[in-house]
Amino acid sequence: MATVVPTSEEDAALTVVRFASELAWADAGPEVAEPQVSRLCMEAEEFIAMGKWLELASLMITSAELIFSKVSEKDIESIFTIICNLVTKTANPDEAMEIVKVVTAKILQQPNEKPVVRLKILINLYNLLETPYCQFYVYMKTLNLAVDGKVTEFIIPSFKKIDNFLKDWKIGIPEQRELFLAISNILKENKSVSKDALKFLTSYLATFVGEDAQVLSEAKEEAAHAIVEFVRAPDIFQCDLLDLPAVAQLEKDAKYGLLYELLKIFVTQRLDAYLDYHAANSTLLKTYGLVHEECIAKMRLMSLVDLSSDASGTIPYELIRDTLRINDDEVELWVVRAITAKLIDCKLDQMNQVVVVSHPTDRVFGQHQWQALRTKLATWRVNTFSSVIFRIIISYTIIHTNIDTTTILIQPST
Repeated sequence: MATVVPTSEEDAALTVVRFASELAWADAGPEVAEPQVSRLCMEAEEFIAMGKWLELASLMITSAELIFSKVSEKDIESIFTIICNLVTKTANPDEAMEIVKVVTAKILQQPNEKPVVRLKILINLYNLLETPYCQFYVYMKTLNLAVDGKVTEFIIPSFKKIDNFLKDWKIGIPEQRELFLAISNILKENKSVSKDALKFLTSYLATFVGEDAQVLSEAKEEAAHAIVEFVRAPDIFQCDLLDLPAVAQLEKDAKYGLLYELLKIFVTQRLDAYLDYHAANSTLLKTYGLVHEECIAKMRLMSLVDLSSDASGTIPYELIRDTLRINDDEVELWVVRAITAKLIDCKLDQMNQVVVVSHPTDRVFGQHQWQALRTKLATWRVNTFSSVIFRIIISYTIIHTNIDTTTILIQPST
């Protein structure tokens, strides 16, 4: 198959129109094909001459889509690179957006036919755009194509750059919701990054802060899903869900009230509370696909974290045994599991049968913990600043009074 190579005598867009139309009409025979090819080329020349880039894009994309299955992937990329480049021809942002819509609509029509090539075309289109909202629009279409074409593994790496994208796009809250939810759904299907799925789902729920009850109700199902994912996740032990209005609305909800109660138990209470809950709601847990044994294991670790936050700094083996409802010979095993999961920083004192906690861990990191952290940072900043000023004063005194530094004795302040 011949490769599209624009010549110096002909505009690249016109070359694509000629190439695509010849292939599209090849089966009709020369008597039918030649007039049609000539007509399409004449239309293209008129659009180029008049600067009608949207009309040219519509003309080119129609022919190009018809030959998608007839040429090599290299030729497809070449053809669509020239088509996509039309967005750089116009100085009108609205016309550029319309060209984007024409191109993306065609690319998404057959997502299962050469999906990787289609994905490359959209990425190339994205890189040609200068308008932030156009970039966001194409990125969302890329996510749709990745899902429908079952090639999400090619788009997942870009999720690490979402914070930078958001700074560039400057999109509103509704668009952010759409973005976070789409990414969360993609990651949910990929077990290797399921932890990130909950992170983006939490970001989605966070966009409802400050909304009224009617708007909050739109997030009920996703809030419930977030609770289930947190409870199910074996390696996630902290979350901000309780602080979110989108989740808090479930507390008195007829359908999801019990699910909210389960979240409170996992975030703020100990194993005994979960066991009581399970005794009364075992069917509900099964409905959401939650495995009782896995819940017990997670609650044991979270209960151990709760014990480590005690101000005394030591946890008797006996207390761990009773709280976690385990045998004496299992105590150290569970402590080691908690250390391995980086939940607690401690040492085992086997002689005295206690766990010595080096640094207590906050099980919940909410508004109270943030305020405590701000206070500590403010104190540290003041102390650091005072220390620097003190050193400057001493240095100035030494330099300007010619005092022998060996005779200076700084008494501690009282």
